Amino acid sequence: MEPMDPLVEEFAAHLRDERRLSEHTVRGYTSDLVQLSGHTGGLRNLGLAQLRTWLAQLHAAGLSRSTLNRKTASARAFTAWAHKRGHLSEDPAVRLKSAARGSHLPDVLQASHVQGLTEAASQMRQAYERIKDQDPSGWAVAVRDEAILELLYATGVRVSELAGLGLGSVDFQRRMLKVLGKGRRERMVPFGAPAQQALERWTAQARPVLTGPRSGEALFLGERGARIDVRVVRRVVDTALEALGTTSARGPHALRHTAATHLLEGGADLRAVQELLGHASLATTQIYTHVSAERLAKAYAQAHPRA
Repeated sequence: MEPMDPLVEEFAAHLRDERRLSEHTVRGYTSDLVQLSGHTGGLRNLGLAQLRTWLAQLHAAGLSRSTLNRKTASARAFTAWAHKRGHLSEDPAVRLKSAARGSHLPDVLQASHVQGLTEAASQMRQAYERIKDQDPSGWAVAVRDEAILELLYATGVRVSELAGLGLGSVDFQRRMLKVLGKGRRERMVPFGAPAQQALERWTAQARPVLTGPRSGEALFLGERGARIDVRVVRRVVDTALEALGTTSARGPHALRHTAATHLLEGGADLRAVQELLGHASLATTQIYTHVSAERLAKAYAQAHPRA
C-alpha cells in the first residue's frame, strides 16, 4: 500500500483536531485527497489544470454529480488550508467550478412503506423469539435491527450519528435523544412510543447478549460486541428496504428524507425540522418542501377529475 502524502496526514489532523469533524467525514476527505495525490503524483505543486483533469477523468468514469461535487469540495477545503499554511503559493481551487446540480429529489417512502418496514422487522424479531434459546445472538440482532429502523425513522438522524450514540444519549422518560452532529454540534431530538418500546427491548433484554470487552457505553453493538459500524447499519436498512419489494429507496438516508418529508406534510414548521435534522442552513432543509410539493402535484394529477 502506498504511503499517505504527509500533507494529507497533516490536513486530516487539522480536520480532526481543529475543525473537530467526525471520523467519518475525515475519512471521506482523506480518501478523496489520496486519490487526487495518486493522480497528480503529490500535492505540493497542485495547480488548477491538474484539478480539472482529475475531475474530468472522474466524470468520464461515470461518477454522479453529487460525488463530483463532494470531491470538488474536498479539493477546495484542502487547497484553501494548504495556501493559508504556506504549503501552496496560491489557492488553485478558487476558480474551480462545481458540477451543475441535477433536479433529482431524495427518494421518500410512503407511510404504508414505513409501516411495512417496521412490521416486517417486528415479525422477524418475533420469529427469533421462538428460537431464542437455540440462537440468542440471532434474536439479539433481530431486536437491534428493529430498534435501528424505528429510531432512524422516528428521529431522522444521520447513520454516523446513530452509530455514535451512547447509552447515556437516550432519555426514556422524556423520549429525547441527545445527538452529536456535524461540527460536533449537540442537539436534542424527540422520538415516539414505537421507537421507545423497541429501544427499551434492545437495551434491557438484547444488548446484554452481545455485550463484550469492547462494548463500552455504545448504544448499538455489532455481533462481536464492539460499537456498530456504519456499514452494518446501511446493510440492515438496505436489506429491509429491498425485502419490501415496493420501493427503489435504499440506505439510512432514505429514512432521514422520509422522516423530514412526513413531518412537513404533517404541518411541522420548517425551522423545527431544520433543528431536528441538524442542518446548519435552512436552505438545506428547504429541499423537503420541494419533495412535498412534488408529491402533492402527483396526487392531484392522479386524483382530481379536472387535473
